[in-house]
Amino acid sequence: MQFSPITASSVQHPQLSLFEAFIAPVNQVFQKPPADTWRAEAPEAFSELSFRGAPENCLSLLAPMLRELSDVEHMRWLTLVAPPASLTQSWLREAGLNRERILLLQPKANQTSLQLACEALRLGRSHTVVSWANPLSSHGRQQLISAALQGEAQSLNIRLG
Repeated sequence: MQFSPITASSVQHPQLSLFEAFIAPVNQVFQKPPADTWRAEAPEAFSELSFRGAPENCLSLLAPMLRELSDVEHMRWLTLVAPPASLTQSWLREAGLNRERILLLQPKANQTSLQLACEALRLGRSHTVVSWANPLSSHGRQQLISAALQGEAQSLNIRLG
């Protein structure tokens, strides 16, 4: 494996040696990042996780994450849209999820799970909407992002493979 050397033209911000960092003025060492790259008030609206392996192992990995999301001290729901058949009420109970803060939604006959997830996101009654769209096109991803921003929520897509 080869690495290309770092040249002065490849570094965007001046780097100080360790010694220079101690004697440099504070405002030179701790510079604020440019405004267009820092968005503390607008976190990422979309995340995606991909699990591979035996379904029961994938659900075991997913359980702590969902448990954490179900325990969020928030007035809004954790919504699961069209979860896999193995994710049942008894699985939720055994995994230790707060079932009082979870909505399980299944699409109607004339509705896709992507449409339902977008609708749940847009309504803004959920802090996080978890979907299982696989495969998810870039257009579908953009729909989820737009809906999440509109409803001030987070979209999490899980791909089980």
